[in-house]
Amino acid sequence: MLVQKLSWITLLLFLYQHEAKKMVVCEGESARLNCDLGFITVNKANYGRTDCKTCASGKPANRISNKQCRAEASLSIMSARCDGRKSCTVPAVNSVFSDPCVGTYKYLDVSYECIPAKRSVTCENGESIIKCDKGVIHVHHANYGRRDLVTCPRNKLTTSDCYSPQTSSLRSRCDGKKSCQLSASNSVFSDSCVGFSKYLEVTYCCKKV
Repeated sequence: MLVQKLSWITLLLFLYQHEAKKMVVCEGESARLNCDLGFITVNKANYGRTDCKTCASGKPANRISNKQCRAEASLSIMSARCDGRKSCTVPAVNSVFSDPCVGTYKYLDVSYECIPAKRSVTCENGESIIKCDKGVIHVHHANYGRRDLVTCPRNKLTTSDCYSPQTSSLRSRCDGKKSCQLSASNSVFSDSCVGFSKYLEVTYCCKKV
């Protein structure tokens, strides 16, 4: 009976995590995305302004009147920084997203979910294999660069902001296969941040055929 209750609790937690989560942070603050179970997948994102009420307290009318303010690269930037991770923090600032509407007070509006997946990390110049005992590989996200200072540590690491999404490339190489060999090298993915130690991280699931 206890085992059955624990199974139901685990299922409910998973369903809760898998539901889309919505987050809004005002310009100058930071969005903190988190998945206790699974890995982040950003569904929608906009840095800008689409109404006159959000993050409007104390702001003059001329700074919140523009309702057509959208940074077109918002989703790709959020995906590059957060997809495939357990947690991430992204500042809602012009230096990250650029300024889509000068003079307008903006906010970051994000929708994401936590998906069940496996994660593989291959340090630069290394090789590894991802595989499925049942089903075939489907790549959710891949990045060749560096998104933290802990993974594949090297001496004198000074940056964790090296984003080079490789999702499309890895899907073409690996999707639909039972196993797929990965090589984490500049000759395969090019050097997105010259002089810095990188790694290839891939999140994937095993789909039924």
